[in-house]
This record gives sequence, structure tokens and C-alpha cells, in this order.
Amino acid sequence: MEQPLLEATGFRKSFGGVPALRDGRFMLHPGSVHALCGGNGAGKSTFLKILMGIHRRDAGTLLRDGKPMTFESPSQALANGISIIEQELSPVPAMTVAENIYLGREPVGLLGRVRFGELNRMAQELLDGFHFGIRADSLMMDLTVAQIQLVEIAKALSYDAEIIIMDEPTSALGEAEADQLFAAIKTLTARGKGVIYVSHRLSEIFSICDSYTVFRDGAFVETGAMNDIDKDRLIHLVVGRPLTEEFVKENEPGGEEMLSVRNLSADHGVRDVNFAVRRGEILALYGLMGSGRTEIFDRLFGLSGTAGGEIVIEGTATRIDTPHQAIAAGLAYVTEDRKHSGLVLTGDVRDNLCLATLDRVSSGQLMRVGAERDAAQRMIETLNIKTASDKLSVSSLSGGNQQKVVLGKWFLTEPRILLLDEPTRGVDVGAKREIYRVMSEFTRAGGAVIMISSETDEVLGMADRAVVMRDGRVAGELQRAELSAERLLHLAA
Repeated sequence: MEQPLLEATGFRKSFGGVPALRDGRFMLHPGSVHALCGGNGAGKSTFLKILMGIHRRDAGTLLRDGKPMTFESPSQALANGISIIEQELSPVPAMTVAENIYLGREPVGLLGRVRFGELNRMAQELLDGFHFGIRADSLMMDLTVAQIQLVEIAKALSYDAEIIIMDEPTSALGEAEADQLFAAIKTLTARGKGVIYVSHRLSEIFSICDSYTVFRDGAFVETGAMNDIDKDRLIHLVVGRPLTEEFVKENEPGGEEMLSVRNLSADHGVRDVNFAVRRGEILALYGLMGSGRTEIFDRLFGLSGTAGGEIVIEGTATRIDTPHQAIAAGLAYVTEDRKHSGLVLTGDVRDNLCLATLDRVSSGQLMRVGAERDAAQRMIETLNIKTASDKLSVSSLSGGNQQKVVLGKWFLTEPRILLLDEPTRGVDVGAKREIYRVMSEFTRAGGAVIMISSETDEVLGMADRAVVMRDGRVAGELQRAELSAERLLHLAA
């Protein structure tokens, strides 16, 4: 067998005496896509940060093309042919796409001046080569989350590395954009490059990966060929127990409309949108990138300008111009990007849980510590948030537990209608199931859920009905009995 591009054995890493990685092992061969699987908190991120020189390992051996290596910084990892597409996006908003891709590597001319024409040409050729459909001279602040993700992917590929680490690269992408990425991966592996692929979307892993390695509780569990394992077995390895079913759906839609929109208009060309959600129902808003789904949620929650149309909540026409009005009307909005718009990462778990209900846990300008503590503890127990203390920094929690903190923040407002934008983005199969349970229990108790999801399996598993968006308008509506991946994609495209 040909020499591995990379081989890691016995990786260990602790923080403050607490082990984050106890036995990290991994081997990557040229021309392969190797899945690194594990639940939130399994040690995957720590392992990858050691590979990239962000953390220094406490023990273990790293071989690069058979040679022992230790990387002290990401620049050293890059110099040795390893690049990463990180799960957390980190663009410079006021710069262009080209400037972000080649930041620190710009072509320069006389007196060190940047040759912007050449910079834009290089970036545009890179973007067009992978069919990403983004202009190199666009400002990052004008892009959608999905487009920013594609730019981050282009940036990692621009290094022409031999090893590309992809950490949840499709978490912000629709299926059409994900297909573009998968085509790029095939191009890379055909050139002999190796890809370390991390994703909680098991369908992707089985579709594009050749082999797998599973971590659990900070340690290596198993490695093998994808052809030798099935989905149930992989889930069992990841969570440490079999899951009897992936989705938890026990709600029964009623007849009363909880919310309806009539001829609603919103930003970015969203026009004449009509739909309704009933008590006890989970309604999916499905569509490709740029179809207008998130813009509808922003409009419903008072985050964008009033652009026309009518919002009716439980039979009453309701004007919503601000989030405060939306909350008063019984709405709660879990945004697609918990890191930037769902959480205050510098705060602790208790602070974040009580953010939307400060008026209930304070008197004047003083916090009622007991009320705040009780409210936070109630949500920690209800949602099974795994944290050593409610005063622990929320940034130290796994992605699944962070998402449950966001849900808990909104449940404390006692909403009647939940707006969930990509509610299981970047969380493992066990945490997904818990979120599905929360959705099911909320609707069984008489609430209504409108869910945006780019995962067809999630729509098929949880939705009672789907409204499909295309180019800012409703392209069609499917009842649960009519739902299929083919019909969803046919309407969306």
C-alpha cells in the first residue's frame, strides 16, 4: 500500500487537567476522502487543531509523508501542505471576496502595492474553476451565509495543499451548493490529494467518503472502509448506543391557524408570499440558497423593513416592526448562525438563557439572582443541557448543547410559534434527536413550528407539510403524504 499522506497515533491533549483527547489515531491516504466521525465533545475539533498547529499535543506521534512532524502554528501546517475549512466562518466583512481569499498573500508590485487587477483575476479563476458563482469583487458583507461558506472553501483550496481538512463544510449550504463542493472534492482526489471530512450529515459521509474513523469521549473507537459499515452501525459507534429511530415525531396538526401571511414581501426580492401554519403543526420552508427563506423569518420577526403584506396571528392582523413586538405576539426565532446571532459567546450559560427575559428576572436595573438562577436551571433540566454549571462559559459547550441554550432562551419567553432556521446545523445525531423531541413536544402542547431546513431527510422526517420557495416566491406546497426528495428538489429548482 502506498505511503500515507498523514498518520497520527496516540494523540493526547488536556486543558486545565481535563482531558479533551485521550487517544487520537488517524491515517489518510492519497486520493481518498476519510470521514472523521464522532458526537459533539468526542475530541474531533481538538484533534484537528493539533493537526493545524493551533494546539500543541501533550503526547503522540504525527507522521507527514512518513516523516515525524510537530506544528507550532497554522503557518507551519500550511507550509507542510495541510489546509482547513473551518466550521466557524471568519470573514473580514469590509473586504472583497478576492481580498479575503488571498489575505496576506496578495500579489504586489512596485513599492509593495497590491496589484488588484491580478488579485481579482486569480480569485475569479479559482471561483469559476469550482463553479461557485460568486464575483471576486463582491464585498463579504453583501454575501449570504452560504456564499461566505463557499468563499471559505475557495480560500482553503487556494493553498493547493496536499491535505484538506473540511470541518462541517456544508453546514450552511443548500443541496445545489453542496453538490458543487462534492464535485470539487472529486477533482481534488483525482489529483491525488487527501481530504479529512467532518460532518454530522451521515448521508454525505456515505455518499462521498471512502473510509471512516470514529472518536468517542476523546478516544479512537474504530476505523474501516465505508463499504463495510451501514448507517445504523455508524450511529451506534458515534453515540455509544443504538438509536431506535432518528426522528421523534409525535405531534398531530390541528385545524386552527396559528399564523398566516398574506402577500408578504421582504428583502432580496421576496414577493407575494402566502402560507399558514396550524396549531400542533411542523411546517417546513424548503428552498435552495437565495430562495428567500431566511428573509421571510427576518420579516416575521421584525428584523427587516416593512415591505408589504399582512401577518395574522391567531386570527388577528398583527403589525411586527421590531423583535420586541414579535416576542409580544408569541414568536421566537432561532437563527441559522448560533455563534453570531444566537449567543453571546463571552457570557455564561445562565446569562444566555435569560437574555430574552431580562424583564422577568430583574427589578429596575438590578438582576434578581435567585429568579435568574431558577429560570436557567429549569431550562437546563428540561432540555438536558450538558454543562457542569450554569456559570460555565457558553463558548465551552459542544455545538449541540449551545443550540439547546438558544432554544432554552426562547422557551423562557413562553412562545406559541417557533421559527427555527436550520435548527440542527452542526450538531451530532444524538443532539439532533433531542431537538426533534423538543419540537414534537412543543407542537403536542399546542404550539406551532415553522422550520427552515436544507436537509431533505429532515424535512421528510419531521414536516407535516412543506412550502417550497424559489426565487423569492412560493413555488409549491406539499402535504406530508406527497413529500419526497424528488418533489422537493423539482419545485425548488
